[in-house]
Amino acid sequence: MTKALIPICWLVVLSSLLTACGEQNWNNPYAAEDAGKNILYTVFTERPKHLDPVQSYSSNEIQFTAQIYEPPLQYHYLKRPFELITATAAEMPIVTFYDETGQLLSADVSADKIAYSIYEISIKPGIYYQPHPAFARSSSGDFLYHRLNQKELASIFKLSDFPQTSTRELIAEDYVYQIKRLAHPKLHSPIYELMADYIAELRNYAEELKQVVQNHPSKDTFLDLKEYPLGGVQIVDKYTYRVKIKGQYPQFIYWLAMPFFAPIPWEADRFFSQSGLIQKNITLDWYPIGTGPYMLTENNPNLRMVLERNPNFRDEYYPTEGMPEDEEQGLLADAGKKLPFIDKIVFTRERENIPRWNKFLQGYYDASGIGSDSFDQAVQLVSQGEATVTDAMAEQGIRLETTVAVSTYYMGFNMLDPIVGGKGKGGSENARKLRQAISIAVDYEEFISIFANGRGIPAHSPISPGIAGYREGEEGINTIVYDWMRDQPRRKSIEVAKKLLAEAGYPNGIDQKTGAPLILYFDVTARSSEDRSKLDWMRKQFQKLNIQLVIRSTDYNRFQDKIRKGNAQIFEWGWNADYPDPENFLFLLYGPQSKVANSGENAANYSNSEYDFLFERMKNLENGIHRQQIIDRMVEILRYDAPWLWGYHPKDYGLYHSWYQNVKPNRLSNNNYKYFKIDAKQRVQKQSEWNDPVLWPIMLVFAVIVIGLFPAVTAFRRRERSIGVRSLSS
Repeated sequence: MTKALIPICWLVVLSSLLTACGEQNWNNPYAAEDAGKNILYTVFTERPKHLDPVQSYSSNEIQFTAQIYEPPLQYHYLKRPFELITATAAEMPIVTFYDETGQLLSADVSADKIAYSIYEISIKPGIYYQPHPAFARSSSGDFLYHRLNQKELASIFKLSDFPQTSTRELIAEDYVYQIKRLAHPKLHSPIYELMADYIAELRNYAEELKQVVQNHPSKDTFLDLKEYPLGGVQIVDKYTYRVKIKGQYPQFIYWLAMPFFAPIPWEADRFFSQSGLIQKNITLDWYPIGTGPYMLTENNPNLRMVLERNPNFRDEYYPTEGMPEDEEQGLLADAGKKLPFIDKIVFTRERENIPRWNKFLQGYYDASGIGSDSFDQAVQLVSQGEATVTDAMAEQGIRLETTVAVSTYYMGFNMLDPIVGGKGKGGSENARKLRQAISIAVDYEEFISIFANGRGIPAHSPISPGIAGYREGEEGINTIVYDWMRDQPRRKSIEVAKKLLAEAGYPNGIDQKTGAPLILYFDVTARSSEDRSKLDWMRKQFQKLNIQLVIRSTDYNRFQDKIRKGNAQIFEWGWNADYPDPENFLFLLYGPQSKVANSGENAANYSNSEYDFLFERMKNLENGIHRQQIIDRMVEILRYDAPWLWGYHPKDYGLYHSWYQNVKPNRLSNNNYKYFKIDAKQRVQKQSEWNDPVLWPIMLVFAVIVIGLFPAVTAFRRRERSIGVRSLSS
């Protein structure tokens, strides 16, 4: 037994290693029992802060909320330009116009005669919510979990700890309840100020609720919105409701495709209002409830988020028509089939690009963006500058999908800051010249070339290409920053920027009043080594003007808090269009949308009375020459005041494995996961091929160890024999 012990142990170890290899790839980050299942694996980089649709307004949040909540409308998945279609609505909303006396007007009446518009929305019967404890009732019909005591709360730590769940049918009242929540004084909806300008009586309603809360300051007091009617919204019957809009606001129909106007059942609001649950972070902001194709079953935003198929999801089917090229690209192969196709979506948090990229190449993530450090490995340019995947990517069956994003990335100045903003129309004159100088100095053409591998278009205004109001060529250039030379825009020289800087009171970057160097502060959400390279580049841009740029890096949630409180001086942000209209970009600089004053989306807190007046005129007009003229003047004001460095409009590049199907990227339609399909069998096969371990080094090491042990074993045996012989002799 002793003689054979060492080699037998090594054989057992080697055998177990080989057995484990045969069962699952050694580097597989997922549970073995999930292999071959209908699961989509993807990533997220920033933890979501809000999952309550009344507050959520960030792209890192809507990737979850759009799969769970269902507003009445949605965008057709395949058609371009984007086309609104019904989601839960039985038909497209019926819109009627009325004058001040309540007289019905014709559909083609001029906007100045319209006192208010009525949107009538009817929803489909037979739609049910996901299973949820908020709906659970006893045999006598009482809600089981709406008045929890301390004893009941003691065993509750997460939503799944509730032993019983139930559901109920979606009704019109749920949509009305959510519209009321826009005015809730404790929720601070980012679109409240905008909607208060349009939804009749919403502002007065907010004041009424504010008084109610002030009169009942206890945290345990549930503000039951059912008890407080909102005059601008009317329930017609069980499945129909109406929204009264001041004047004419054609863009309102786009809002009806956003989670802000998704339904929230009263039962959920009552359930989540309990202080005992709030203390355990069991809130609507953490556990959304909806009628959509998926429900959130795991919320660990520092590690992973999991969506699973909603067993109560209504009958919805893949589109049967699209664009002419869609059939050729296989995007109509599943026409008419019931949605969703995928059972489960696992989002893993990845803060760094390199591990995310490597796991994609190994087949453990189904899709990937392309960082600048991996661009040359993934993409090559062929004839006429067309992008395609490299040969190595093609051999793995990886394909490239591209689209021009309806987005803008910009650097904003906080107009409340005394140095870069200042008081007065559009800020102080010195601060304006400082902003103009920086706008010239920061070379976004170079930025796009270095950090985006050419995947972007330098911006000359907030409006993205593909949106009405966007101008190309010479008539579209920002003349504060560019000259038109040889049929293209050319950035003004740094000497022009230095002259503006001196006029602003900072010759050669020195404050004339104090003699001290000019120091500015830049708030960002930097995470990776690539981000650090960008920040080093940005410092160098400011150094052209001898301005010292101090970087203040933080996580996204703290960054949002700083912006909301106006504690940032210069910041970097972006905007993905909610709907295809110039108003959705221009409202980002509309005074009443100020982030600090009104919790709006004007993060720069910019205010210019002429711009605001023109915005009011422009927003309700149909696209045409008159609207374009107003937009041109608005853009001219913005270029002069320079509350933003206009940055660039990105081009989206995405890589997808061959088993990931039905993908047609866009940033307007966010509820797209229900259309995607995964060939899990092919994925397992490819993962096995790409991650087959190389065993010969292990076997070589094993052989070396065995050979190395042989003399020791031999000596041990001799010693054993010697001891045995001496024992017999004695």
